[in-house]
Amino acid sequence: MSTFTEIYQKITQYDTIILHRHTSPDPDALGSQAGLARSLKLQFPSKKILCAGENDEGDLAWINRMDQVTEKDYQGALVITTDTGNTARISNKLYNKGDFLIKIDHHPDVEPYADMSYVDDHAPAASQIIADFIITEKMPLTAEVAYPLYAGIVGDTGRFMYPETTDHTFKIVAKLAATGININEIARNISDVTFEQAKLQAVVLEYMKVDSCGAAYAVLSQDTLHKLGVNSEQASCTVSTPGRIKDIIAWNVFVEKSDGTYRVHYRSKGPVINELAAKHDGGGHALASGANAKDIAEVKQIFAELVQVTKEYQEEHE
Repeated sequence: MSTFTEIYQKITQYDTIILHRHTSPDPDALGSQAGLARSLKLQFPSKKILCAGENDEGDLAWINRMDQVTEKDYQGALVITTDTGNTARISNKLYNKGDFLIKIDHHPDVEPYADMSYVDDHAPAASQIIADFIITEKMPLTAEVAYPLYAGIVGDTGRFMYPETTDHTFKIVAKLAATGININEIARNISDVTFEQAKLQAVVLEYMKVDSCGAAYAVLSQDTLHKLGVNSEQASCTVSTPGRIKDIIAWNVFVEKSDGTYRVHYRSKGPVINELAAKHDGGGHALASGANAKDIAEVKQIFAELVQVTKEYQEEHE
C-alpha cells in the first residue's frame, strides 16, 4: 500500500486530475470525491480537477454535482477513485483511459485494480481517509472542503452508530466542524425524507418477511414505487428501516429496477454479509453491502444464503 506522501507526490506530476466514485452514490461516495476535488483545486489552482460519474446523485445533489468530462480529458490524466472497491462499481467506465490510476478506499481490497492504492478497511468512511490525507499533507481544509467530507462520514457511520466509528473519527469530524460548516443542516439533509418516501418505509415493514432465525427481507417492485411516486434511487431510504425492529438481525431489501433486475441491499447487526454480496456482483462492508440480482429466482437464492449465515451466527452466539 502506498503512503499519503507518495500519493501526493504523484498528484503533483499531473496537470489534469479526474476523480471517480461508485455508481448509485451514497453520501460517502460523493463526499470523498468532492472533498478531495475541492481541496486539490485550492492547492493547485492551475490544474484541471474534474469530478466524473453518471449524473445520478438524486436526492444527494446537495453534496456535489458531476462535471462534464469527455474522453479527451483523460489523455495524460491522473485518475483517482474514492470509495469504490471493485471496477464493476466505478461510475463512468472511462476511468481506465487515463495515464495513471490511484485507488483510495475503505472497503476490503478484494480487487486491487489501481497502479497505486491506499486502502484502510478499518476506516468507517472513505471521507475520513480523505480528511486524514488532506490534514497530513497540509492541504487546504476550508468549509467548502469540509462540508462534503463531514456528510460522507455521517452517512457511512450511520450518524456515528456503527462499530467502525472510533475516537479518531470524532477527532476528524471536530476538525471539519471547526471550519464553520453547518452540521445541523447536513444532519437534516441526510435524515429528511419526502412524504412519499415515508410511506415507502411503512410499506417495507408491511411487506417484510421474517425467518425464525432473525433474517428478513422485503421486495419493492416497480409497480409499488410508481404508485407511491418514488424512484429506485429514492427507495434507498428504506434500507435501514428493518434494523429498528428488535428481532431482526440481518436483512435484505430488494428494489426492482426499470429493466426488471434488482438492486440488493444487505444490512446486518452481526452476521458478516459482504462475502454473500460478492457472490452476486457486489460487495462492501462486513455489516453493510450491496449487490445485484437478475431475477426473482436469484432474489430467493440470496435470501436463502442470508438465512444460512444468520442461523450460523445465532448458533455461535447462543
